[in-house]
Amino acid sequence: MRLLIVEDEKRLAISLARGLTAEGFAVDVVHDGLEGLHRASDGAYDLVVLDIMLPGMNGYRVCAALRAAGHEVPILMLTAKDGEYDEAEGLDTGADDYLTKPFSYVVLVARVRALLRRRAVAGSPVVTVGSLRMDTAARRVHRGEEEIALTAKEFAVLEQLVLRAGQVVSKAEILEHVWDFAYDGDPNIVEVYVSTLRRKLGTASIRTMRGAGYRLEAL
Repeated sequence: MRLLIVEDEKRLAISLARGLTAEGFAVDVVHDGLEGLHRASDGAYDLVVLDIMLPGMNGYRVCAALRAAGHEVPILMLTAKDGEYDEAEGLDTGADDYLTKPFSYVVLVARVRALLRRRAVAGSPVVTVGSLRMDTAARRVHRGEEEIALTAKEFAVLEQLVLRAGQVVSKAEILEHVWDFAYDGDPNIVEVYVSTLRRKLGTASIRTMRGAGYRLEAL
């Protein structure tokens, strides 16, 4: 899952990004409302954590603009304001949830996961490809009756392949959704994770399409 944090308090934004990255999310951070709207409008994110008091464009306007353009990405609003009218205004503009600063990091992660589960339930959180079963809400993978233990990044890479099973997924697409925007390391890191997944799932599970990417086939 890829998250966007739009927060002008840089220390808070960096702290949240580090924590959510450790939870297995790919996280991008911007500090300006206009830049946040631009990034979120690209449609590459599974959830947006959006502060209200922002330079350039406040969070209410960013949220309203995204909803007016038809974007349904879950939005969790953050604000230093307090009071039921502020909360109502945030929800009225299309936000899905609201958290007042200062807040518990544990609560924020729980709210993020709850919003993502809610979105998954709109479709089906469980995806089956042959004998492979992935529960994207519970973050568990089974092959037949056996549960396969995966790290957060392994799960994220496999998720990209499972959600497009039978299709070719490029290395660039996997990098975009699993690693954050600022990642400038070796793109061959994807090959390392695919190799590990093959070892855990079976060598015939993920085919390399030379020059194009990878394709997950029924096990």
